[in-house]
Amino acid sequence: MKLLRFLGFSLVILVIITGLFLYKPPIPADVVDARYTSPSSQFLMMENGSRIHYRDEGRRQGEPIVLLHGSLASLHTWESWVDILGDEFRIITLDLPGHGLTGGVPDNDYTTEAFIKALDTVVNHLQVPEFVLGGNSMGGGVSWRYALVHPKKVKALILVDAGGLPEWWTELEATNGNEDGPLVFELLAKPWFRAIATRLDTYYLAKWGVEAAYNNSPVVTDELIMRYYELALRKGTRQATVTRFANFAQEFDETYDLSQLTLPTLIIWGEEDSFISVDMAYKFEQALPNTVLVTFSGVGHIPMEEIPEESAETVIEFMHTLLSKTMSERIIKPTVDAKEE
Repeated sequence: MKLLRFLGFSLVILVIITGLFLYKPPIPADVVDARYTSPSSQFLMMENGSRIHYRDEGRRQGEPIVLLHGSLASLHTWESWVDILGDEFRIITLDLPGHGLTGGVPDNDYTTEAFIKALDTVVNHLQVPEFVLGGNSMGGGVSWRYALVHPKKVKALILVDAGGLPEWWTELEATNGNEDGPLVFELLAKPWFRAIATRLDTYYLAKWGVEAAYNNSPVVTDELIMRYYELALRKGTRQATVTRFANFAQEFDETYDLSQLTLPTLIIWGEEDSFISVDMAYKFEQALPNTVLVTFSGVGHIPMEEIPEESAETVIEFMHTLLSKTMSERIIKPTVDAKEE
């Protein structure tokens, strides 16, 4: 009993010390927004009061591609792809609730269903009835679930080191404590850490997380680390992150029949991904009926930033194949209809 009391007292002292020495106040939203908006940044108010940050870039007449970022990231992760793909395609990116310059939302809903609704609101606002949908990590999981809900809107999928499979959560739990794994996810899964995380200086977590996610790539600069760090400190975002992770495991309770997704799907994966193992790429390939799988050696969790040219080239090839097939169907179909008449 004395030992338990001592341990409990020690934990309280630890929390107090952490609060005193590692406390970091939030950065005002307008300050962060001024640093990370671009001339392409736009903001859309949703019915629930959420203000969604999005960008609509590239060739306006090109085939639209919508891209979703991963957990703890933002639409900035796609900037290299926008530069490369934008000459030919229309590229739409957005910050999902709880992330980037969208940040915390009034109803505190950071579920996949809320992300799907935010995405649907943006594409409806932009009057884009059909599009290719891609996502990295968590954004990949949102992408294929959106396609299940709105199959007529999604022409093809691009899954970049994508999440969402229950097998990944099982694997993450099994490797709990692995020094090569995602420390930030492991910590946020613990209630004691979430109790202090809303006031914690997250610089070193951002630094370690970025270095691990990017497989210690040369693209990891102080500027990149500060982007993650300052966006995480944007007022309301730490609380949003804690709220989201408090119910994170529930996202993997439901099972899905991915065989329903017969649309063309490009799977891109970094073979050195320490966040979501390349094994998950092969599981997606097995579960989805119509896939092209491309893996890159020496690459981590963020191929679109680690190797932007090489990864974007696979997208260009995929899109050209997709569009050539679509054009062939458009040419053939009127002929068939004429014969039937």
